[in-house]
Amino acid sequence: MSTGPSSASGSTAGALRHVLSHLVTPLLMCIGMGLAYLGAFHAPEPHDLRVDVVGSGASAQVLAQTLQDKGDGALSVRTVADRDIAVNHLKTQQSYGAYVPGGSPELLVATASSDTSATVVQKVFTEVAAGQGSPLQVTDVSPTAGGDPTGQGIFFLLVAVSIGSYASVAVIGGAGAVLPLRIRAALAVGTSFLVSLIGAAFAGPVFGLVDHGLGGLWAIAWLYSAGILLIGVGLHTFLKRWTTLGVMLLFVMLNFTSSGGIFRPELQPGFFGSLHSFWNGAGFVEGVRSHVYFGGHALGGHLLVLALWFVAGVVVMGVAGTAEAKRRREVAARASEAAAVVRTSVGVEEEMEEAVGV
Repeated sequence: MSTGPSSASGSTAGALRHVLSHLVTPLLMCIGMGLAYLGAFHAPEPHDLRVDVVGSGASAQVLAQTLQDKGDGALSVRTVADRDIAVNHLKTQQSYGAYVPGGSPELLVATASSDTSATVVQKVFTEVAAGQGSPLQVTDVSPTAGGDPTGQGIFFLLVAVSIGSYASVAVIGGAGAVLPLRIRAALAVGTSFLVSLIGAAFAGPVFGLVDHGLGGLWAIAWLYSAGILLIGVGLHTFLKRWTTLGVMLLFVMLNFTSSGGIFRPELQPGFFGSLHSFWNGAGFVEGVRSHVYFGGHALGGHLLVLALWFVAGVVVMGVAGTAEAKRRREVAARASEAAAVVRTSVGVEEEMEEAVGV
């Protein structure tokens, strides 16, 4: 009796179920990317965006209070005594704009800190100056490098380094799964070194995103990349085929959106703004900004964030090593038990043969 058609039908149904089960991953990626990117970027609005009004007289106080009240939480407006203090606040990222009133009003911004924040501040104070019947002069006290006029090149550098890092996780964790964990760890560290070199080449000689501090940028990129690779390779021990979704959640969906590379947390919903304080992408973006444009101000805190992610990667690798060692012992124990059963079975058969022979 022929069973060809039914067998073929069963084979097709099984293959279809297999494909459909694997389609779950890209569909979840689609949902996750949509929720993350649209949730973080679709409607940027300022909240508690710190700006200064320069002056100590009554008019400066009235202007600051008027802007504070009119902004309804969008701005955090304070007065400072003079222009030098305002410039210092911008160069230490304590504020994102400073308005100097007078017959020729001036707005001070620092586009290296955030071009989008500077644009929001400029829009606000252009209206203020227009209301006073004067044109507004804008002075950028911390401009970006010539190769990065929008200040967003660092964000796209983050994207390149991140993709090189998490894509390598699939290779090391998947194709390299048969290798001992210590070798996979060495591959992760070595790959992060290469990825960071590529990132430094993009930032310096290829596109000129920075015009100095390239060595420090490379070191920050290496620490960032190594953390991703160690965490990802360690997680592969537990997540298997779900590793890609896991690292995309950690290092794309939540990472890019909270990095501050496009919008700083003052222009984002609270969830993404809160992630900015401790997520590794923010550590990279703000660390590079601090190193290149702000004389290393607050650099230690950003490096600490990246170092903690690196330590987390070492811990995940350690846990993975313990789990893999336990699995090997269990497999060896089952193999030993199976061998014992076989030996016992063979012994019984030999005894039966001897008995029959007698």
